Amino acid sequence: MPEGTIGWAIEMMRNGHAVARYGWNGKDLSCRLQTPDEHSKMTKPYVYIEYPNGDRVPWLASQTDLLADDWYIASLY
Repeated sequence: MPEGTIGWAIEMMRNGHAVARYGWNGKDLSCRLQTPDEHSKMTKPYVYIEYPNGDRVPWLASQTDLLADDWYIASLY
């Protein structure tokens, strides 16, 4: 079962994977990296969190998320 730190999670997102934490209370939440294109209003890459119903919002990591080592690739589980 591949797991890692926030650095590992960022690298996985850069490679196109959705990531999540075992420590999150919400079920089926995941984070992804959005890289803007010529049609985007945003001009810099950003991380968003996706909810089970498909809603997406920009995401900011908490201190707990930054220091956690239980990140995993969400699409594998």
